[in-house]
Amino acid sequence: MLIGVPKEIKNHEYRVGLTPESVAELVHGGHALIVETNAGAGIGASDQAYKDAGASIKATAKEIFDMAEMIVKVKEPQAVERAMLRPGQILYTYLHLAPDPEQTEDLIKSGAVCIAYETVTDSKGGLPLLKPMSQVAGRLSIQVGAAALQKNGGGRGVLLGGVPGVAPAKVVVIGGGDVGFNAAQMAVGLQADVTILDRSAAVMERLNSHFGASAKVIRSTPAVLADLITQADMVVGAVLIPGAAAPKLISRDMLSTMMDGSVLVDVAIDQGGCFETSKATTHEDPTYVVDGVVHYCVANMPGAVARTSTYALNAATLSHAKRIADLGWKAALKADPHLLNGLNVCEGKLTYAAVGEALGLDYVAADSCV
Repeated sequence: MLIGVPKEIKNHEYRVGLTPESVAELVHGGHALIVETNAGAGIGASDQAYKDAGASIKATAKEIFDMAEMIVKVKEPQAVERAMLRPGQILYTYLHLAPDPEQTEDLIKSGAVCIAYETVTDSKGGLPLLKPMSQVAGRLSIQVGAAALQKNGGGRGVLLGGVPGVAPAKVVVIGGGDVGFNAAQMAVGLQADVTILDRSAAVMERLNSHFGASAKVIRSTPAVLADLITQADMVVGAVLIPGAAAPKLISRDMLSTMMDGSVLVDVAIDQGGCFETSKATTHEDPTYVVDGVVHYCVANMPGAVARTSTYALNAATLSHAKRIADLGWKAALKADPHLLNGLNVCEGKLTYAAVGEALGLDYVAADSCV
């Protein structure tokens, strides 16, 4: 199969769909690779490194899209990229369609076969291709939240861990999954006063066993959340409904109860955000203030640590990319129900129920396409 890797063009997105090492594996498997010039610059991978791995370098994204049977990316295709997709072409990347009707409509119109990293599952019910970026984003959320909490970042001027004689910052993490767990680990490591909210008894038990007395684990209810945010210096939104729009857990009215200069970090912004006042921002201009509360809502947080993120992502995504290339998309999806769960759009049809329900669009079962 001819596989194409375009340079990412989303604002301050430095990751790349395939590393030179991944390219070498695919070439060894008998596939041809074309990579856009400077696609790997953000992770320190030169065009020569891709050539040495067996890829051909192309000058423009149009050449990549015109030639490749499968496009491997990181972020959702931007409008100019969606316009270059063609019927039957395979797109393998993050999509996050539920809050994005324009992208969804464009992908349906393209006739392409669109497989979303974030909805591929595993035998344990997990999301293995989302997990590495959830781990990165969770850990990064505390770094960026701590910077925003500084006075020069717009915040209250509070040091996360405090100092002897001064209390540490209060950090509330909403959701105890991969994002929340990693956020809590970082916040605990910086000696903050950490509370984690979740609704699953199994998750709460696991969190309590791991953190012990170093973090409080509480069952999430609207009343509990409403009380905790009045005292919080930082709130991290880490909730996820696979493939669906994130629930709005903090309303505009609730902001008025929070302290001026407190910080909201919305890691769920890719799925529309879990705060009513959230709107996607970029690494170029990451924060804004509503009712005195600093909002950090960058939609591609892991792009800031591109090298770590790309290698972590490739470790999870490459095996499926190889299977799709080896077998063709139909046979690969038919053979693996977990990969089939990643099929969001197929040859003019929406194939993921949660997206259809979120956007009010008709959809068909994914297995009807294979």
